[in-house]
Amino acid sequence: MSHEHHHHDHGHCPDHEHAHHGHHHHHVHSIEHLSTIYIVAVALNLAFVVVEAVAGLVGHSLGLLSDAGHNLSDVFSLLLAMVALKLASSRATRRFTYGHRKASVLISLLNAIILLVAVGAIMVESVRKFMHPADVNGTLIIWTAAVGILINGFTAWLLGRQHQHDINTRGAFLHMLADTLVSIGVVVSGVVINLTGWTVVDPIIGLVVAIVILVSTWSLLSESLRMSTDAVPEGYDVEEIKQKVESLDEVLNVHHMHIWPISTTETALTAHVVIPSSDRLEAVTDRVKDLLDELGIHHSTLELETQSSHCHDRHCCAE
Repeated sequence: MSHEHHHHDHGHCPDHEHAHHGHHHHHVHSIEHLSTIYIVAVALNLAFVVVEAVAGLVGHSLGLLSDAGHNLSDVFSLLLAMVALKLASSRATRRFTYGHRKASVLISLLNAIILLVAVGAIMVESVRKFMHPADVNGTLIIWTAAVGILINGFTAWLLGRQHQHDINTRGAFLHMLADTLVSIGVVVSGVVINLTGWTVVDPIIGLVVAIVILVSTWSLLSESLRMSTDAVPEGYDVEEIKQKVESLDEVLNVHHMHIWPISTTETALTAHVVIPSSDRLEAVTDRVKDLLDELGIHHSTLELETQSSHCHDRHCCAE
């Protein structure tokens, strides 16, 4: 059985090499750009955590203190996402042939768990506040949370422009978006307390906030769990990709196709491709790889088989 192998290396083809290099250069540039955004976000949010914690202690506001705690977990999440960004582009070593890229998936899972813990803490505190209401300084809450809306909103906006292709950046974006909503809720509770004196609004807002965060975390948690078990990343349909490859000229059949995440930003694919004869092997391989590149899969390993060798392999024909 004459299986033909063809791997991802386009060394023989200058056009491909140039295209791949261009993609790599763009990737490096976007990573540097994202790193800067993360540094700005961490500095702003850390400063805000300090301000909010002090204000919460002075004003005896559990809403502010729990929000400061949650914002601190967000700073930690931003730092983790920053580490994940570095790991996602790490180089291969003898032991880790994909570098430490998969660690970026584990970090997104850790981030989702941290958010869930924060939700639990806010819920417990809110319930305690229902039992023992305390005096709250409404004006202080309003001003502190208003600053929060600006800082969280600005950070969410920065990350929102970058969050399409990376689950960790999307996670950080969700954190910040949730926080902006939280701050808006806190402002509302401050206004209501000032106007009516209903301190019970503070824990109610706390519970609403917890639910908002829980909802926004759920998709992050489920996707990072799927990615850590090598499931097909979101946005890719195996059957659809198989049909697209099979619709190319000179491709008779595609089987043994596997798609999995190398990191939170990169996807890999392996497949057996059946062709009529081995004369056009190079051309067909390049065509398939170009198609996969267009679909966002830049790491593909293809095993090309001629029709005759394929049909001797009963196992493949059965697929």
